[in-house]
Amino acid sequence: MDYLLLPFLSFVIGIIVGLTGIGGASLITPMLIFVFQVPPSIAVSSDVVAATLMKFIGGWKHWQQKTLDVEVVKWLALGSVPGSLLGVGILYLIKQTQTLNLDDILLQAIGMMILFVAIIGLVQIFLRTFFPDVQLPEISKFDLDTPGGRIQSLIIGAILGCMVGMTSVSSGSMFAIVLITFFCLDSRQLVGTDLAQAAILLLFTSLGHIFLGTVDWGLVFPIWLGTVPGVIVGAKLCQKMPQKTLQLVIYTILVGVSWKLVYHVNT
Repeated sequence: MDYLLLPFLSFVIGIIVGLTGIGGASLITPMLIFVFQVPPSIAVSSDVVAATLMKFIGGWKHWQQKTLDVEVVKWLALGSVPGSLLGVGILYLIKQTQTLNLDDILLQAIGMMILFVAIIGLVQIFLRTFFPDVQLPEISKFDLDTPGGRIQSLIIGAILGCMVGMTSVSSGSMFAIVLITFFCLDSRQLVGTDLAQAAILLLFTSLGHIFLGTVDWGLVFPIWLGTVPGVIVGAKLCQKMPQKTLQLVIYTILVGVSWKLVYHVNT
């Protein structure tokens, strides 16, 4: 294990997360698997724990800058937290059966999740860039002042939370897509809200993975060393950098990463 390279790469990923609200687990978990040869089950659990502190600090910075929506964070978290614990519970049952290869299942699941996130993100960027006047079907926004809007937020939070609990992926990426689609937030509020809800979600998910006993603290601390200052720098730069260009680069990278994850299982 190269304990100088791990904090450096984590620092770069932290900047990306602070800038865009996406890319944390989608980049850290594959990095641990392919660069540092960490077994997927340990990579997922260690990444969840490491990402918690990064997301909390990023969310805190955006809260100080008043670039997040507290009500959206609250109602999504009320659904995503129990959903994530359900996902961890599913992993625990798979681990207990001893008949299924947990690492192979996780590689496939992580790869498919990242690919799904990346394709949706690239399609959105493509449409906004080349067909800005195209009128897509209007999707009703969630109204958190009504019981119906709150229930919808709880349900979608629970579904995505379960995915995060199982794979560590999409605490930022998929929720970002949900925020864009169902809530009226400007670009800066989008990043801050995404980071804040992810911080709450990952806190409880981390406790579940610690219970599983697959967290490697020798990985967590070097990742913290890099991602914490990285996410602070990224949050500061968020107000100045062009988001569309950054997201295009990240989603393109994620397509390649997801392909490698899925291909690795099938070879």
